[in-house]
Amino acid sequence: MTITYDRLWKLLKSVGLKKKDLAEMAHIHPSTISRMGNRKGVSSMVIIKICVALNCDLSDIARIKRISTH
Repeated sequence: MTITYDRLWKLLKSVGLKKKDLAEMAHIHPSTISRMGNRKGVSSMVIIKICVALNCDLSDIARIKRISTH
């Protein structure tokens, strides 16, 4: 399984924010946003900061993607 942040990118676009704006709002480093864009792991604290900054829930920004093994 992997986590995908496609919902986050769609949310940012719908409210007219850029990834740089999100980093500033959530007080996280821009490289952390890059990690998310590359589907790399980030800490739960990062996810919480983003949810607080955007006033949203985890399900609004991320989802679990199951990888088929067949």
